[in-house]
Amino acid sequence: MIEDFLEHVLGGGTTEVEEAVRKAAAAEIMPRFRQLATHEIVEKNGPHDLVTVADRAAEAHLTALLPGSVVVGEEAVHADPAVYDALRGDAPVWIVDPVDGTRQFVHGDPAFCTLVALARHGEVLASWTYAPALEQMAVAVRGRGATLNGEPLRSGSPAPGEVLEVASSHPDYTTPEQKRALLGLVTDGVHPRPCGSAGLEYLAVARGTLAGVAFSWEYAWDHAAGLLLVAEAGGADTTVAGEPFRITGDNVLPFTAARDAATAERMRTLLGGG
Repeated sequence: MIEDFLEHVLGGGTTEVEEAVRKAAAAEIMPRFRQLATHEIVEKNGPHDLVTVADRAAEAHLTALLPGSVVVGEEAVHADPAVYDALRGDAPVWIVDPVDGTRQFVHGDPAFCTLVALARHGEVLASWTYAPALEQMAVAVRGRGATLNGEPLRSGSPAPGEVLEVASSHPDYTTPEQKRALLGLVTDGVHPRPCGSAGLEYLAVARGTLAGVAFSWEYAWDHAAGLLLVAEAGGADTTVAGEPFRITGDNVLPFTAARDAATAERMRTLLGGG
């Protein structure tokens, strides 16, 4: 069934979606990179939750270009939270984060990306992670593996005794309770740091340059693309309850994705999992 659906939507390849993502970035994001005026940056829910004219324009551009189905985009959900319910329906859904790492984008840091994932019945089937300023395009298709700029991605496993470099939810976006859980990563053999663009942190895990990530929020547009990318590169994910992360929500948080199952389990335990 999955193979038949992918063939129907993707035509046996990912080129059409890749081109849509590249076109949206070229038309709406890159012309505004390091060119934003003050009035083009808006606080959504406080000073640490920013949106720019590029976010909104790129999401609208992608919504127009993606082939069929329903679009659940970060900005569309902000305008109408009921849009998120499409993830629980029967129709295929495109999950879009037009600029993941808006803080970096606003400050002229090239470490931002556009995230697109295709899901059905709560299962992520394909994903695209595009960092236009870094010229990186990572693609994952369930059961077919993951690539970065056309080359296969394999996460591998940390070497015995290797200090685990991990990225976790930025302190600016966490409650006191979440901070306490994430402090479990502060231990011998683990070196945690605040995360930047979630999509690029997932890419680092898939490339084997980061041991894992730990997050305390569950918005699908931040995680769907990266979780499939990590899984298809050989990695694993788990919530502190020992369950796979669900893009439809209601997860026991925090959760982790890591280079391999053993590392994911170690991080789960450190985060308070029994």
